[in-house]
Amino acid sequence: QVQLVESGGGLVQAGGSLRLSCAASGSIFNINAMGWYRQAPGKQRELVAAITSGGSTNYADSVKGRFTISRDNAKNTVYLQMNSLKPEDTAVYYCYAEDKGDGFYWGQGTQVTVSS
Repeated sequence: QVQLVESGGGLVQAGGSLRLSCAASGSIFNINAMGWYRQAPGKQRELVAAITSGGSTNYADSVKGRFTISRDNAKNTVYLQMNSLKPEDTAVYYCYAEDKGDGFYWGQGTQVTVSS
C-alpha cells in the first residue's frame, strides 16, 4: 500500500505560479511512476504530468512548456511546478502513484483556482 499526501494548491491570478507537492509513504520501494491528474467541474479527469522511477517525464499538450514535474527520491516527494497559469487550469489536482504490481493509488486532491 502507498499513501499520498498533497499540498500547495490555492488561488492565483492568471499568469501566476504555484507548486504542488505530493509526499509518498508506505510501500514506496515498489513505486514505478507518479504524477498528477486534474478534474475540472463537469469534465473527465485528465493526466497532467507523470514521471517514472527512471526520471522519464510525460506531459499533457495543454501544459507543455508551462508545467514541470520533478521528484526528490530522498524525500519520496513529487512536485508539479506550474507557471503561466491560465483560468482553464482551474481544477482539483490529484496526485497518483503506480506500483510495479499494477496497484494504483490516489491522493486526496488539492484545489487550484486561477482567476482571470
